[in-house]
Amino acid sequence: MGSLPRVSVVSGARTAVPAAPLVTHLQLLRMHDRTALIYSDETCNVRVSYAELEERSNAMGRAIAAYARPVGPNRDNDYVIAVCMQPTHNTILTLLSTWKAGAAYVPMEPSFPQARISHILKDAQPSLIIYDDTANPSMFANSGVPSISFEELTLDASSLPADRLTDREMLATATVDSIAIVLYTSGSTGIPKGVRLPYSAICNRLWWQFRSFPYSDTESVCVWKTALTFVDSVCEIWGPLLHGRTLLIVPKEITRDPQKLVRALDDNRVERLVLVPTLLQSILMYLSLSSEHSLKHLKLWVCSGETLSKDLAARFFQHFGDGYRLANFYGSTEVMGDVTYFVIESSAQLEMFPTIPIGAPLDNSAVYLLDEEMNPSRESEPGEVWVAGQNLAKGYVGGQAPEKFCDNPHAAHPDFSRLYRTGDFGILYKGMILFAGRTDSQVKIRGHRVDLQEVERAVTGVQGVDKGIVLCYGLDRGNPEILAFVTINPNARLNGNHIENALKDALTNYMLPQVFVIDSVPLLVNGKVDRQALLKMYENTNNNDDTVINLDIDYSGVRPEERTKAQILFETVGEVLGRATRGAISLRAGFYELGGNSLNSIYTITRLRDRGYFIEISDFIGASNLGEVLQHLTTNPDSGRDENPKFTVVPMSDSYREDVIEMIVSSFYKKAELEQFLLHEINTRDYAHCVSACWEPLLEAGLSVVLEDSSGSPVAVALNFDARAEPDIELVGGLAKIMTFLEYVESSVRDTMLPEGKGAILHSFMMATASSLSGADNVAAIQALEVATMKIARERRFLGIFTTNTSPLTQQLGTDVLGFQTLLDYQINQYVDSNGDRIFGEAPDDMRAIVCWKPVD
Repeated sequence: MGSLPRVSVVSGARTAVPAAPLVTHLQLLRMHDRTALIYSDETCNVRVSYAELEERSNAMGRAIAAYARPVGPNRDNDYVIAVCMQPTHNTILTLLSTWKAGAAYVPMEPSFPQARISHILKDAQPSLIIYDDTANPSMFANSGVPSISFEELTLDASSLPADRLTDREMLATATVDSIAIVLYTSGSTGIPKGVRLPYSAICNRLWWQFRSFPYSDTESVCVWKTALTFVDSVCEIWGPLLHGRTLLIVPKEITRDPQKLVRALDDNRVERLVLVPTLLQSILMYLSLSSEHSLKHLKLWVCSGETLSKDLAARFFQHFGDGYRLANFYGSTEVMGDVTYFVIESSAQLEMFPTIPIGAPLDNSAVYLLDEEMNPSRESEPGEVWVAGQNLAKGYVGGQAPEKFCDNPHAAHPDFSRLYRTGDFGILYKGMILFAGRTDSQVKIRGHRVDLQEVERAVTGVQGVDKGIVLCYGLDRGNPEILAFVTINPNARLNGNHIENALKDALTNYMLPQVFVIDSVPLLVNGKVDRQALLKMYENTNNNDDTVINLDIDYSGVRPEERTKAQILFETVGEVLGRATRGAISLRAGFYELGGNSLNSIYTITRLRDRGYFIEISDFIGASNLGEVLQHLTTNPDSGRDENPKFTVVPMSDSYREDVIEMIVSSFYKKAELEQFLLHEINTRDYAHCVSACWEPLLEAGLSVVLEDSSGSPVAVALNFDARAEPDIELVGGLAKIMTFLEYVESSVRDTMLPEGKGAILHSFMMATASSLSGADNVAAIQALEVATMKIARERRFLGIFTTNTSPLTQQLGTDVLGFQTLLDYQINQYVDSNGDRIFGEAPDDMRAIVCWKPVD
């Protein structure tokens, strides 16, 4: 198939793919003594060799076939085995055994609500359900499908032969066209549909991966951490095993704890990772709080499942620098997870496109951007994304939604004869495809596709709800939230919490919306729902200062002597989660059940530290409920160690010059928010020049301080000036542009809104910390600098402290904890310099410069 000139049709390379079921490829490996699987939790530490995996899966495959054969195939003539298990080594064994039995597997989470499990069982018509001890067998009781626990199945298999199954022993002879996996995903109708993935699609995706991103000679351990119900798990599991690597199975509690996840990746020298941008954001935030040089082996980061923003990518390269690869994969379950890709190898590539491209097609795949008449759109014009090639699924269970798969009128080769309609818009730009939005109501939440119609139908199905409108907020910011606005029948006694609790039986956790009860639905003049008015209503409500007062806080079970500590904890959690909080905040409530995630857990920990209460990140994230958090919470930041003050405040002197320069460079170069857009114009020497140029005036002013640790080493610095007596210094390049911008936003406040004359305004010019500080100590040091600066301002009789923050974390600390008043909130990408250039034009709309003022008490 050739590319059409100036129209939006793009093809991947044509390559040969080994045509056989994955079991055949696995059996060709000669890795018998090598470790195939590693799994550990609080109860076990297990290693499974390739030889053991081969023998046990053969015997278990025979047992599965014996149970499934009497039931027979489903209406698509597929033998399907439902697997309802948490991710462990036993799960991999079950999946492989299912394939060896000649069947496909359909995964179900043990935590799925009853309605979703019932729907999957009714629709997929599996011949057998295999479950572990985390699943509730009563959920299958009325399905009519036979079920068996993994323990029972293992016992039955122990007496069966461990050699390879013959074709006669299998339920059906597996071929490259056989269905290997059935995955359920929301469809455009709002009803979850089962996607039938054949071995051919899986092989095409995997062998492209092996060619494009080959395993290195040092890459011995890979990780599986993605939920089994999510298509990315297919390549995470079977890619490493097909290449004889060791698969480290990472439990959920580690995946959602950045500290534990980073440690596991480091300990096993993992070199590649697949993750959603939300998790990447959480990891980068954790690394910014940590002094350790972590993840140096992890050279390939693959983002998938959500939109990868340029801001997040820029922060990735700020932290790691060049030499690492950040890949953006695009696709859906219907196209084997990934069908286009774009690899970023340096921050300079981010300037080449208005958004990060979803890229170019994989091998043996093609992407068509078509208009409403199914004609290819012109280059640089949007078109709907249609996909053809060997990555395509065989449709849906029961032949549902046939309009999603259709004949390709543009095919010039049989391999491209079928088209899949993704429901996305795209634009061809400089040979790469840019994502341009959805055509329906589907969004991605933490990597999972969610159909808002499905959520809306569940909301309106709650007894007592009159009308319901479900919207997604914050998708462009990378932190999407599902919102449900409802009106209540006059005789119903319902509130938002009641409705949210009712929805837990119908929707999976990531689909649960925040519910808002409204008096009436706002309408446009044409009678349609005014969705923007509802979103604005949410913004205004969620930004009210009385969030915590209106939260449901339950102190039952709290001992009297811990009441104050519990109040701090509960109110802090409430402040961070705001009106997104689901249910009552109590000892029994889990932070994640209340609506928390890895990112705002770190915000919570930081806020608790700022209020004088300390807890390790792992202790907080690993706690099953707030009662456990309360047990670990302490007022001693160095519990069990010397209780002398952590830092000593000393006036800055000439002896600290080199240390101060080093701290400024490590804190600002490649880390500060503004610098990311001008890194090609900034050198570390520029910061040394800046500090040197103002060094003597800083010493003469006597307003700057240094923090020393217990050994007397300088670990933090605050550079302060009298705002009406700052020296004029000459800077060059990107740093000069940044300082000019800061002067632009600050002067509009300083010269019009603040007291006049020298000795009135203390300008907090720069704060920096040593790279050796831990995350907790870094936060404590910033606090200590703030306290010291306020003390100086008070002693020198300044009227207040003046500063500008561009970091979301320091903005939050400044306004929410340290009591700074916001005098100017400036959208950074609106700034135009004297040359007419919008130098921060690539910054997202929510990136702000906050100019602050704090009066001296």
